[in-house]
Order: sequence, then C-alpha cells, then structure tokens
Amino acid sequence: MSLPEHSVPAIHGLHLAEIVERWGVEPDALLRSVGLRREAMLEPGARLRLPELIGLVERSRALTGEPGLGFHVGLHMRIASHGYLGLAAMTSTTVREALDVAIRFAPTRTTAISLRLDVDERHAALVLVENTDLGSARDAFVFALLTGIWKIGDALTGIALAEHGDASLRPSADVAFAEPPYFARFASVAPHVRFDQSEHRLVFPRSLLDLRLVTGDPVASRLTLEQCERELEALGLGPRLSHRVRGLLGHASPPPSLEELAKSLHVSPRTLKRHLASEGTTYRALLDEALRTRAEDLLRRPSLTLDDIAERLGYSDVANFNRAFKRWTGRTPGAFRREDGAS
Repeated sequence: MSLPEHSVPAIHGLHLAEIVERWGVEPDALLRSVGLRREAMLEPGARLRLPELIGLVERSRALTGEPGLGFHVGLHMRIASHGYLGLAAMTSTTVREALDVAIRFAPTRTTAISLRLDVDERHAALVLVENTDLGSARDAFVFALLTGIWKIGDALTGIALAEHGDASLRPSADVAFAEPPYFARFASVAPHVRFDQSEHRLVFPRSLLDLRLVTGDPVASRLTLEQCERELEALGLGPRLSHRVRGLLGHASPPPSLEELAKSLHVSPRTLKRHLASEGTTYRALLDEALRTRAEDLLRRPSLTLDDIAERLGYSDVANFNRAFKRWTGRTPGAFRREDGAS
C-alpha cells in the first residue's frame, strides 16, 4: 500500500462522528452527508483523504454549532486509536522514548503533520510541523493534537503533568494562528496558550522527558516497534535512517558528532554515511539543518546573547557562529534577530 496524497486512518473520522452524536447528530447521517460510509471506514487499513476529513470537520461544526470541536476530540483521544504507533509509545520506558517513537512513526498515521522534539538545558518542546495546507480545519487539528497528546501523557505517566515540578517551568503551548473567539471556553483545559507564534508546540520542563511510564513494557515495546517498521515499509515511507538522525540531532545541545551518532544507532560511521548517501543526504546537511532550526529558535529569545547561543550550539566563538549562520540563511544572526523582531 502507498500513500499518493495526505490521508489519515478512517478511525479518526469515526471517533469524530461519535463525539458529534452528543449534540444529537446521528453518526451515520453525518458520514453520509459528506459522502462517507461507516462500513467502508471500518475496513482494515481504511483511510480518509485529507480533504475528506476537512469536509467532515466543517460539516460537524455546522451541525453542532460548536466551533471548538478540536478540544472535544483531544479531550477524548484514546492512545489505542493510534494503532501500533500508540501501542509502541504506550509500552516505552520513558516520556522521551515515547516521543521518539511518535516522531519516528508519525507518518504511519499521516504525512500531513510531522513532529519534532527540541530540547535545551531547562525546556523541551514537541513541535507540530504542517507539511500541507490544513484548510479551514487547521485550528481543530492543532487543538485536538495538542490537547490529546497532553491528556495521553497524563494517563501514561499516572500524574498531572501540568502540576509537576517547579511552578516557574509549568507547561505552555504556542500556536501559529490568532486566538479564535471560542477559545476562552476551553482555556481551563489547556496549558497556557500563546497565539500568533512562529510554530505550533507544547513546551514543558525538560525533566518530564525522564519520567517513567506506568504502562512501560520492554517486550511489548520491541514487538510493536517491529510492526511500526513494517507499516512504514508498507506505506513506502521507511525505514529512513535520515529521519532518526534528524531527530537525534534535534534533541541534543550541542549536537552529537558523526561518531557519537553512529554509536547510538549501533552502526559504524562508514555505514551511517553510506545509508545517508543512499537517502540523498549527509550528516553535514542534516547537522546544518538542525543547527539552523535551533539557532533561529534561540535567536528569538531576547534574554540570550550571541555568546550564549554560540556556546549552546557548540561553537568555540561568536565569529564562527556568525559565519555558519550567514552560510545557512544569507543573514547575520544580528540581522535575523532585528528582522524577526520587526515582523
């Protein structure tokens, strides 16, 4: 099976129909109104094209009069609905391992949105990356994912993550669109949210990454990871070593060397370079991509000096960082900071 266009497992459309039933909307009638049939959606491997799911969200909002359906979906999200990816994440040992699984195998659920984990000394951020136009359902998809991931995290760790640790590091969320009129009704069920930001992300204390999951099971994890790999291959999406390298480079500050990466992946540096070349990339290209993303994020923090940023990225001095940043972007770090602040 291959994915010629962005799609999602049909089970997510069925779950939306179940939620909408609380407003007195009959699920089968809702599905038929947008040209879908429950029987077909229950078939193994059934998927909805992204435009079909967007149409279903639009119709659900119209029939219920509830624009904030994304929050309802997130609050009732079940990890089991995410198939083998959900099971592999659930049986991971720690939060970090579960997020690594989600990032690596997210394409088995959809290629419309991918995930990235950014980490510094005190904070971690799970970033939702839009790979296509999400249309009129953009806010619903983003709120459903941010809320659902957070609620699933509470369940897997057995604690209220929003209340864990130092109050000065309490979780928050950024979204890259303006505050919708309905948001105030849901503010109490979401972490502190900042609107009109550069990207969608959940920000939380780095210490949460080391929390152990109450559902961890190494044997089950190994079995479900093998199945996730098979799903990637069946969809024509993997396994791609470059995805794993990209994730590892995005986690560490400063990023690991080629030799350190190879060791963590249990291959030789020569083998790692050969596999990356077969996927059309190199360690250097992936490192530059990770460093550029990290540098731009750090430059948006006024409290950090260029010396601070250069040190965090592993540069011996600001001059070397300046040269590298100009090579990546065509601008100096100072120019980026001024222009980004003015936009």
